[in-house]
Amino acid sequence: MKRKQTFPISLRRIGVMAGIAILVLVVIEFNTRLQAYNDLSAQAEGVRAQATQAMQTQLALQTQIAYANSDSAAEDFAREEGHLVQDGDIPVVPVGPAGSAPTATPTPTPVSTPLQNWELWWWLFFGER
Repeated sequence: MKRKQTFPISLRRIGVMAGIAILVLVVIEFNTRLQAYNDLSAQAEGVRAQATQAMQTQLALQTQIAYANSDSAAEDFAREEGHLVQDGDIPVVPVGPAGSAPTATPTPTPVSTPLQNWELWWWLFFGER
């Protein structure tokens, strides 16, 4: 009698293996998409921070422009930097005591230091000390 040969691999095992392979591929694809989502979320957070910073800068610049266009800015500039006085103000000019000569401030003369040979060659080749 001849025995019927049976295959050790059945159709059911092939189906299970194919299902596991497909499941692994789906998990890998899901992981890839999840990583891309996380990267894009981090990028979006950075862009939001830049946008917030740009809006704050714009607000600060608008505030400075509004102050620069005001009358108080012109008056502040005229009094502090322009050294101007308004009608009714008494200008005060500091003057030393009578008969005293102004003290001259001597300017120190720079002392030249001789360069060593290697410093001279370094300066000639690279242009810096």
